[in-house]
Formats: sequence, C-alpha cells, structure tokens
Amino acid sequence: MTKTNFLDALECGNKSAQLKREILRRYMKNGGESIADLSRELGLSVPTLTKIIGTLIEENLVCDLGKQVATGGRRPSIYGLNPSAGYFMGVDIKRDIVIMGIINFRGDMVMQRQYDFSIENTRASFDELCNLINQFISSTRIRREKLFAIGINIPGRINPDTGYSYSYFFFDEKPLTSALEERLGCRVFIENDSRAMAYGEYVHGVGNGEQDMIFLNLSWGFGVGMILGGELHYGKSGFSGEYGHFPFFDNEIICSCGKRGCLETEVSGCAAHRQFIEKLKQGNISMLSSQYEAGETITVRDILEAVDKEDMLAIEVMEQIGASLGRAIAGLINMFNPEVIILGGTLCSAKDYLLLPIKSAINKYALNFVSKDTAIKVSKLGESAGLIGICAITRNKALGL
Repeated sequence: MTKTNFLDALECGNKSAQLKREILRRYMKNGGESIADLSRELGLSVPTLTKIIGTLIEENLVCDLGKQVATGGRRPSIYGLNPSAGYFMGVDIKRDIVIMGIINFRGDMVMQRQYDFSIENTRASFDELCNLINQFISSTRIRREKLFAIGINIPGRINPDTGYSYSYFFFDEKPLTSALEERLGCRVFIENDSRAMAYGEYVHGVGNGEQDMIFLNLSWGFGVGMILGGELHYGKSGFSGEYGHFPFFDNEIICSCGKRGCLETEVSGCAAHRQFIEKLKQGNISMLSSQYEAGETITVRDILEAVDKEDMLAIEVMEQIGASLGRAIAGLINMFNPEVIILGGTLCSAKDYLLLPIKSAINKYALNFVSKDTAIKVSKLGESAGLIGICAITRNKALGL
C-alpha cells in the first residue's frame, strides 16, 4: 500500500479506520501491548483485534516486538509501531537560526541539524527556507515516499486549519501550505512556534501530561501556548496565545504588531535588549560597555552570558523583566487556574534572576487560593521544545490523530 493510500485510509470515517487510529494512538502512548491487553482496554473481541492488527502489519505500520515477560504460562506477543514504516519532519524557525529534525514512525528523533537563517516576509527568504529544507532532506538519505509529512513552526499569527501565515510569507493568495507543498513535494502543516513548544513540553517535557497547562515562550518576542482540557487550544481562527499583544503598559512604546504598550514591549528578548542598551546610553557600567562604546553589536545572547557572569546591569534588566512578567502571569493564573505554567525560550537561561522576581510578583498579585494549585516550572527541553513539539504534531495530523 502506498503512503497516500494508507494515510487516506486512516483519515476515513469508517469504523475500521477509527479502530486503526485508536490502536496506533495507544501504541504511541504505551510503546506496545498484547492483543489480550488491547481487547480488555478497547472492549473488542480478540478475533476482531487480531484481524485489524494483521492488516496494520501488512501495511507495515505495526510489527511484532517479541514475547511479553511473564512468570509462567504461555507468553503473549507484544505488538507496537514499526519504526521504519515512515518518517515525519519538523522545522523550527527561530530569530536567526532554523532547526530541522526527522522522527521515525515510533517517534524517535533520528537526525537533527541547525542552519543559519533569518526569517523575513520576502520571497527571497521563502526560497532560502525551501532550499534549506530540501538540502536537509537530501542529507538524510530517506526516500521521499517514506517522508509522510513536514511540519513548520512559524512565529506570529498562523491559522493551521486554512494553512495561511499572516506574519511571514504572506504575499500570495493561496495558502502557504500549498506553496510549500509545491516546492517540497510533500504534505505540509504549519504551526505557531509557541504552540508547538507547549506541545513539546506537554508530551516529552515538564508538562507531564497535565490537562491544563500554559507555556510562555520568552524569546525575542513573547508568545503563549495553551493546553486546555488535555488539548492544544487554537481559538476560533487559530490565533490563540497572542498574550504578548495584550495592552498591558502605558509606555507609548510601539510593538512589533504596530500598537502601543503591549506586554511584549517590556517582557521579551527585544525588550531586554532595548532596556539594556538604554541603560548603557545613560552611562551605566557593564562588562559589555567596551563592546558598546566600540560600536559593536550586542545581542540578547551577549546579555544573557553577562547575566551568567554576574554582570549587575544585565541582572538588573532581567529582574525588571521578571517582575513585569510575574504580574502578567498572575493574571493568567486568576483567569485559567492552570495546573502548571512553564517558562521556556531564550530568556530562561537567566534562571533565578528571572524566576525569583516572577514568583514574588505572583505572590503579590495572584489570588492565593487560586495560585496555590499552580506550579511554576522551567522548560526541560530548552531550545529543542519547538522541534520536538512540531514533529509530534505533524505525526498526529498526518495520521488523523
């Protein structure tokens, strides 16, 4: 059976396709199960499940993993996902790099690579991205027919259902996914970067499968990804999570969205960079002062490295951002009452210099009887959260899960 045929079959609404999807979903979660275990969990007869699993084996999606360990009696066979059945690719676009990775059918990362890339809303940037993706695919030596789908994280406003991006590569009447599929020769999904990071932490990070989880992406901008009721929350048009553009401050600073006083103007990598440079202009001293006076570029990563070396000016900026962020988080806690809030993105390398003022502000502004049930955690996956998340989302969508 060809790639298109069996993926189309999984997406059909008939009962057989639904059972196949449920079995694949359980194997993804549990690694492998015997037919007897599946029979008890799904409430189906052993003959029925034997037939369906036989079909999945014929389609090369499932394989026999060997005999179950048992203390006595006949040991049943364990079945699970066939890792070589196919592959899914993830592309995570950041401010100045793009990270690409391939997972096998079982979900194991088999290859990962990073390229220099600055995203712009131009055709030249779009062409460069497509060339880099094709270059990466060629380097993997995976046959195109075995690559089932590609998922791409893009910052800003994304509608995954329609396939349109309204922040980058928005210069064509047709959906961005269609333009990408023409260039890449493969099915393509697009996703907001913060939402993919949230899903990565949910399935493989400190999210630990909590039903109500909020992820804060503290990178050059500020985005939010939400898991509500155990599902990624998209909103009506796929634009949920734009908390960075909440009118939080009366500062008259123009945000990247064109409006003034957004949360992002004081709580983000671009805010940290602006505040740090302003303080240097005012004559404040830092280990980066000579670099500034020489006219050399100072990046957010330079500032964070200065924090790590206990530079007082850099620490002051991070503490200021932490205090503002904590107040904003208090609002999220009061509104959503989540089980956990996870901090991720570039700024999290500031560690306690960011985390302590956040917790102090939460204690000050959040309702105590609400906030006591919310854990504040720092991402375990770090820079890999987005790639891991988009690979998992792409596999789920391609298989109709």
